[in-house]
Amino acid sequence: MTLRRITISVALISAALAAATFMMGTPVPTNGYGVSETEVSVLTPPKKSSAKTDTVVDKIVDPVIAHKEIETPTVSVVTAAIAAVPTETKPEEKYNKEPYDKTARVGKGDTMMEILVKAGVERKEAHNAITALSKVYSPRKIRPGQEVTLTFQPDSQGANPDRFDGMILVPDIEEEVRVRRKIEGGFSAKKISKPLIRKLSRGAGAIDSSLYLAAMDADVPQSVIVELIRAYSWDVDFQRDIQKNDAFEVMYERFYTEEGKLARTGDILFASLTLRGDRKPIYQHKTKNGLIDFFDDKGQSAKKALMRTPINGARLSSGYGKRRHPILGYTKMHKGVDFAAPRGTPIYAAGDGVIEFAGRKGGYGKYIRIRHTNSYSTAYAHQSRFAKKMYKGRRVKQGQVIGYVGTTGRSTGPHLHYEILHKGRQTNPLRVKMPSGRKLKGKEFARFKKTKAELEQTYASLPMEAVVARVQ
Repeated sequence: MTLRRITISVALISAALAAATFMMGTPVPTNGYGVSETEVSVLTPPKKSSAKTDTVVDKIVDPVIAHKEIETPTVSVVTAAIAAVPTETKPEEKYNKEPYDKTARVGKGDTMMEILVKAGVERKEAHNAITALSKVYSPRKIRPGQEVTLTFQPDSQGANPDRFDGMILVPDIEEEVRVRRKIEGGFSAKKISKPLIRKLSRGAGAIDSSLYLAAMDADVPQSVIVELIRAYSWDVDFQRDIQKNDAFEVMYERFYTEEGKLARTGDILFASLTLRGDRKPIYQHKTKNGLIDFFDDKGQSAKKALMRTPINGARLSSGYGKRRHPILGYTKMHKGVDFAAPRGTPIYAAGDGVIEFAGRKGGYGKYIRIRHTNSYSTAYAHQSRFAKKMYKGRRVKQGQVIGYVGTTGRSTGPHLHYEILHKGRQTNPLRVKMPSGRKLKGKEFARFKKTKAELEQTYASLPMEAVVARVQ
């Protein structure tokens, strides 16, 4: 048993010695059993000779002496072996310096991969980061001039390239997209909506020539002016009904970032047009079933079944009635109205309905006719092209784009020829009494009156800009 312990102890020393010498580059000769020749000479008894063997036996059978002879080198060899083994640095210990950012600006035709690689990101890392980004934001949406902030972590030992740790994109003022390296490897991405502060603003003024110019002079944003014109387009002919000294009022939303930058404008909550002394107010009201619409002071929807002008920003170039035809050269009944507008201006469906005809129709050029309720139809001629999927039998919604202004057929320039037909006969779109929309009754009308009173009170007391609520 004692000899076995000695053998195990020596074997351990041998293993440590071999490891140490291997690390130092010096091979150790062995006898084929993993034990060095030096060790064999210590353990193996010498061959018998004619001399007395008592002394030899005493030297090898005394386990205490044998163990003591090799005990000191055992500690020294093991210590040397351990000291010779290099310690491994953990990955997080390699990158423990302060990270730094790089800002890359998107150029014309740049892809996200090109941006990352140019900034020093390895192609494989860039691919993984873009894959994560694609789950919350399409890299194809990046546009020239947009900035991408890239974060890198320096290698503390200086032996490796700086590690790419993530990036931040700001698609618009309301949100940002962050891509970050995960502890377990790979990347994750998330879209963060920035908190906005809601303010209400009011604008008012006299109309000298046009509502558009008067509203611009009162610092009303263009998007609000467009919504204001559309809200009244059901009843008001902006070419003929607007007179000098008419007036407008409007209350609308603005949304700001916490830094005070305007993010966007919101809805119109209240508006009023005074035309020839007749005041026409409208109020935004949300019904119990969730419908949001404008209603007049009697609870009648401002939205009619048909629009008088199914196009924005157009000029009335020819009215309904007899006229000298600009191409044919003789007097002919003009059974519609013409709106001059740049080629490609969107044309809207005047009301909900079904397309009866979509194609070329003689002097009308590219032409669409829509059938509505109550025996009404509307027609749109001289289009440059139709919107996608406009065909006979297709259902369309009021305000949906159905085509674009052009000059096909008998036409001297880009314009929309618009007709309203009642029981198959053309009528004057600017004078026909439009079918009414929804009228609030009963409990819903009582709810509306409360909304109306609150909006009027707010408008009367509102300064030009006032913080009302924080939007999360």
